[in-house]
Amino acid sequence: MDNIIIIGIAGGSGSGKTTLARNIAAHFGDRICVLRHDDYYKAHDELTFEERNRLNYDHPDAFDTPLLLRHLDELKAGRAIDCPVYDYTIHNRSKQTVRVEPKPIILIEGILILANPEVASRLDMKLYVDTDADVRIIRRIVRDTKKRGRSLDSVINQYLGTVKPMHEAFVEPSKRSADIIIPEGGKNPVAYGMIIDRMEKHLTGK
Repeated sequence: MDNIIIIGIAGGSGSGKTTLARNIAAHFGDRICVLRHDDYYKAHDELTFEERNRLNYDHPDAFDTPLLLRHLDELKAGRAIDCPVYDYTIHNRSKQTVRVEPKPIILIEGILILANPEVASRLDMKLYVDTDADVRIIRRIVRDTKKRGRSLDSVINQYLGTVKPMHEAFVEPSKRSADIIIPEGGKNPVAYGMIIDRMEKHLTGK
């Protein structure tokens, strides 16, 4: 498939990456496919739920990067993939996969998309959503307790134990490689408009 563009959206947990990705996807409709980095967490069927609950999911080593790279290359070449599906309630990859067909725009979003040089090298446009830490933790608490079946204590303990230190070690430094840094993500209409315009020009070759 000619003229395929791969867009990466990175940023801290709760920064607004998913909102931005959703808005972009709504604009481009059937011209875009969206991947979530979270779906590429390594499978840990060999561990108990309690053991999986103690893993560090905010470190680059938590991801099945070879599979992600292979899938990006397949989509770029115009071939469909079977994308894994991660289940947050069991802290493991589910048994299901989702068939993803190649589109002119391939968008992938996740906290560490820009932290891995091999993944970043596949991206034609690198975006980083920059949001204050207090806003991000509040959003994370609301999301994980309401949508992912987590207790308040577990969310706070995970944030202090791994999310915050891994953000400072890997996520925050990765924004240096971004092409565009977006304050407030999906709630920044000026940045959103510029990104849409840039993507449209790439697709049309103008």
